[in-house]
Amino acid sequence: MRAVVIGAGIVGLTTGLALRRAGHDVTVYERAPEIRAAGTGLGLWANAMAVFDAFDVGERIRAIGKPGEMYFHDAGGRLLETPGFGVEYHQFLLVHRAKLNDLLADAVGPENIRLATGFEGYAEHADHVDVGLGDGTTVSADVLIGADGAYSMVREQLLPGTAAREHAGHHVWRAVIPNPGIALTEDRLILGDHGCRGGYVRTYDGSVYWLVNQFKTPALAGTLKEQALQRAEHLGADGGNEVLVKLIDATPEEAILHNQIMIVPPLPRWTSGRVALAGDAAHAMSPHITAGATLGVEDADLLGQLLTSAADVPAALAAYEADRMPRYAHVAKLAAAVEHAPTPADFATNYAAFHHWMLSPPVSAPVSQGAR
Repeated sequence: MRAVVIGAGIVGLTTGLALRRAGHDVTVYERAPEIRAAGTGLGLWANAMAVFDAFDVGERIRAIGKPGEMYFHDAGGRLLETPGFGVEYHQFLLVHRAKLNDLLADAVGPENIRLATGFEGYAEHADHVDVGLGDGTTVSADVLIGADGAYSMVREQLLPGTAAREHAGHHVWRAVIPNPGIALTEDRLILGDHGCRGGYVRTYDGSVYWLVNQFKTPALAGTLKEQALQRAEHLGADGGNEVLVKLIDATPEEAILHNQIMIVPPLPRWTSGRVALAGDAAHAMSPHITAGATLGVEDADLLGQLLTSAADVPAALAAYEADRMPRYAHVAKLAAAVEHAPTPADFATNYAAFHHWMLSPPVSAPVSQGAR
């Protein structure tokens, strides 16, 4: 079976790897001239790592990551307990997005990736799909997977009028500092007031990843550093968390990333007979539950399981959609409970409840390639 994957991000590359391991001929097309990733740190949860272990890349990923625990403190520095949820629902692996992308690209194989080759459109037929590319060529495949992110061009053709939209008022500022100049003995994530949350975590190579975000953000003013510092003021009892403020101060202006958070509206379907969406192309959501990439890895694994032969593609994609769409409807419900939690304690509890649901079999654990 021949598969075309659009997008060489984490989900696109994982989809390519899943389909290659299933014995298929796969090419991943990427519009950018190189493998790269927007953003900085990325948390991978146990369900994603189970997939990567089955794909024989788990240990390599752990080698570029650092185990962490996602616990929250309030602005006064008090740990917010989550009774009833064990440590396993707080543990994750922090990796650098770009390094993870490089590793996955190597596992897929450079010969199976076409860079600087954008997607222009497709023509779907009963027994194949023709994919038009930016260089003017057309390739024929048995299945097309759109893993091209929140601004997916595959989704725009499959479901016109479903462009990504702003998660109104939700902004994030973040950076990785290679040499912070501050001796850190712990990671700290803080739930403050005025809709602000943030903190810092140490990475595997001695760098520090810091972030601040805000819901219902007022009009922005000042430089990116000034904007981040303004939010950090709401993350400490006496005008800001001292360590976080120092980290932001030590960050060059050009190293700070700022994003208006974008989300994909609920879709009426994810597939047609020979076209499917995966990852953010199907379900980009607010990152406050820190599970978007992990859930997208599940999508890739399921596609690898279900797509067995060219003749069975329509049935496989129908089964994929039937599995994924109800799951993400529940993800949206649990994520909303986190976002709209009335107190920091409720936020922490609802956050742990989401990860308990996501990690608890048999509802959420994907049956990986190696477990068949």
